[in-house]
Formats: sequence, C-alpha cells, structure tokens
Amino acid sequence: MAAITAPFGSAISETGKTFKLIARNPASFIGLLVLVVITIVSLVGPMVIPPQNHANVAEILEGPSSRHILGTDFQGSDNLALLVYGGKDILEVAFVAGLLTTLLAVAVGSVSAFLGGIVDTVLMELVNIWLTIPQFPLLAILATMVKLSDIFLLAVLLALLGWAGLARQIRSQVLSLKQRDYVEAAMTLNLGTPHIIFREMLPNMMSFVAISLIFAATSAIYQQTSLVFLGLVPFSSANWGTTLSLAYTKGAIYQSDAAWTMLAPVGAIALFQLALVSLSRSLDEVFNPRLRTSV
Repeated sequence: MAAITAPFGSAISETGKTFKLIARNPASFIGLLVLVVITIVSLVGPMVIPPQNHANVAEILEGPSSRHILGTDFQGSDNLALLVYGGKDILEVAFVAGLLTTLLAVAVGSVSAFLGGIVDTVLMELVNIWLTIPQFPLLAILATMVKLSDIFLLAVLLALLGWAGLARQIRSQVLSLKQRDYVEAAMTLNLGTPHIIFREMLPNMMSFVAISLIFAATSAIYQQTSLVFLGLVPFSSANWGTTLSLAYTKGAIYQSDAAWTMLAPVGAIALFQLALVSLSRSLDEVFNPRLRTSV
C-alpha cells in the first residue's frame, strides 16, 4: 500500500514546493492567479452565462453599468459575455502552438548541437533559410489558400512557422551544457544520446524552455488575433479577435459610445499576456534543481 501511495505523496510535495517558489515573487503569483481565473472562466463560463444569440436593439452601445459591467456592442450583446465565450479558442491555440513550437525547437536544436558535424551543418542551414521567410505575410497567404477553421490546424501551422529562432537558441544552450563535467562523464560512460539529452541536459535548461514556451504562446496569440481581425480565420465562435474585428468593421473606432466594444477584447488579450509574462519571472526558480532544494 505504501508503495502505491508513495508517488502521489511525492507529486503533492513537489506541487507544494512549486507554489512556494512562485509565491516568493508577488508578480509571478498574481500572474498565476490571473491565468488560472482566465482559464476557468473561459472553460466553465460558457456553461453558466447564457449565449448572446439575439440582438437587443434597446441596449445598443451602452457604457458600463450594473447590468452590463463592460457595456454592450453594436447588437446590444453584453461585452463581458462575449469575452467569456471568446476565450477558449485563444487559450487553446496559444497553448497548443506554444507547446508544439517548443517541442520542435528543442528536438532540432538539441540534436543539432549534440551530434554536430554534418548533421549540425545541415540543420542550421535549414534554420537559416527558415528564418529568412517572413512569417506573418506567409501565414496570411496560407490562410487565404487553406481553410483554417480548425483550431489544431492553425496551431500546427503557427508552430511550423515559428520554431526556427528558438531552435538556434536551444542549440546554443546545448553547446554550453556539452562542456559540463557531468555531461562529459555521461558521454564517456556511453549512456546513449536520448539519456544524455533528456536526463542530463534537458533538466538543466528547463527554465529556459519553459520561458520560451510562454513567449511562443504569446506570439501565437498575436498572430491568431491578427488573422481573425483580418477575417482570414473564420472561427465559428466569437473569440476575442472576432469581437475586435466586428467592432472595428462596424465603425466602433469612430464612436465614443462604442469604445468599450474594442477596449474589452484588447484588455482581455493584454491581461492574458501580462499574466503569462509575469508568471515567467519565477520559472527559473521552479525548474532549476539547485534552487528547488532551498524550499
């Protein structure tokens, strides 16, 4: 019985250490709380708040009030409800694209640096060529040719276009770690490439990888929102980019009464990204094995 419960006890202990490390930095702790709140609201909120399916001409472009905290849009729909329903797509694309971008960059950068020689030369030439391609213009062109209505397809496309720069940074990290004594000892013992990369090197650059994942996610948010704003990604749900695009199309930028229709989605995007960036300030302590032992 003790053998069965031991892994759970260890996981709980490590989770507690993680929260203690994050709580040391007030900005990171607040960022974590905001991120958790936005995630829960985006996933659970649509089950609680009624959908905005019908126009309400009696409440068009109203300012903030006790009935509508963030005002209403050009159809009389509640802006807060639109934010709640529009967060899920943004979060899913951000995290999936960020994760795929990081995984691809770590794989290419690590293999290139560790194997060296012709493999390193070929992979880095591929990275150099990829970096010369203007990402967003190409993404906009592809969006006109391929129907990017599927969230996963868009996330994969964002990852395929955005991995090269991070791969070069990962390569630099691995080249530095190859000179460490423990890595040279593992290579002398012939422990194998997968073991050396994933057991010896990767844990010692996890803080850099985690921070890179966050910045890859924020980049995906910008690109997804821009595509939706331009009308190139026809999502069925009204995400934050759709709300912003419709507000601009209806002339909200020229009407003072419609300011909250644009400020609401812009504020939500900015708050989500600020939470991610704030959380990244304590990730070095969370993933650094030497710093974790101090808790």
